[in-house]
Amino acid sequence: MTTTYPSLATHAHTDPACPDLWDALRDVPEPEFAISVVDMGLIIAIERHEHAVQVVLTFTALGCPATEMISDAIRDRLLREPGIRSVSCQIVWDPIWTKARLTAEGIDGLRGWGVAA
Repeated sequence: MTTTYPSLATHAHTDPACPDLWDALRDVPEPEFAISVVDMGLIIAIERHEHAVQVVLTFTALGCPATEMISDAIRDRLLREPGIRSVSCQIVWDPIWTKARLTAEGIDGLRGWGVAA
């Protein structure tokens, strides 16, 4: 079974159920470029069920050495949000990360590092 997730461009800024959680994750940097995980397009979806949150995310490459560090940072940041008691991170490889997942801020940030986006 394949699950289809909305693209970051349509989901991150329009999800009425979790805008505060999307905003909170803007505080979590992708460690290589110091661009938020939201602007890098790593966050696929956020689901909140009362006091529990599940974050669906991907990474820019298989074998990314920062997967655990980023997942821990996501959990730590969301647990600081009012009413959140548990956070789980589900890593998926479908949809695959491409530069099309970058936000405008992410593109600008990468260009600031000299990376073509």
